[in-house]
Amino acid sequence: MASTLTRTNPAAKTPSPTAEKRKETTLEFLASLAGVLVVGLFIITFAVQAFEIPSPSMENTLLVGDHVFVNRVGFAPASRYLGPLLPYHDPKDGDIAVFLSPAEPGLYLVKRVMGVPGDHIHLRDGLVYRNGKALNEPYVLRNGSYNPYRDNFPAVQATDDNNVTPEWRLTMGSHLEQQDLVVPADRYFVMGDNRDVSYDSRYWGFVPRQNVIGRPLFMYWSFQESQDQYLKRDVADRVGYIFHVIFHFFDQTRWGRMFHIVR
Repeated sequence: MASTLTRTNPAAKTPSPTAEKRKETTLEFLASLAGVLVVGLFIITFAVQAFEIPSPSMENTLLVGDHVFVNRVGFAPASRYLGPLLPYHDPKDGDIAVFLSPAEPGLYLVKRVMGVPGDHIHLRDGLVYRNGKALNEPYVLRNGSYNPYRDNFPAVQATDDNNVTPEWRLTMGSHLEQQDLVVPADRYFVMGDNRDVSYDSRYWGFVPRQNVIGRPLFMYWSFQESQDQYLKRDVADRVGYIFHVIFHFFDQTRWGRMFHIVR
């Protein structure tokens, strides 16, 4: 049986991928780069913000030296709604939130939302009750100490030794219902996970809705350091700290916490 051969037409050559691919011009490259920069600037300006954790009030959820990206859109009020691609919602019980302190202007704090508008809150021997039910909080850290006001809030009246702000001492009574604190509209009751050292709503009251900045997403870096570093205001101390970070970047970075989701 004779085999059949197909003759190849030398004139019908398959074009090479290299010949078909058009080279990107310098102008197109610059336009693409500008687009990336604009998107990045938009994200940094409107969507996320970097924060550093300066205190142990949220241990062991957040440690001193953790650096986190905060979602500024998720908790944005309706007036700052940016469309369906960037939805928002009000903070819920159990959410971790970054907010401006109502007691010290300009100070950013991070705490866990323990009460939303309408919630009834009280503590008994350090255990939190919300709407009459005891909460199971495996993330809470206790040091074994006892403080009547702190651990039995708000049943025990504050004294001068409790570091309660004068404004909160004057207004707290208007939010009491029997032995519960009732969270009013557009306000939140927050507490730190390191419950016995956290300076929170028990001492200065509710967080206004407009003070809420956003929700921590994940840690992009974590460096082992002490709270004392953040109390140093001297320029020489800060310069020395920069060199300390440079020299100890590898051995004091908590590599296991990198990109850890904050919950």
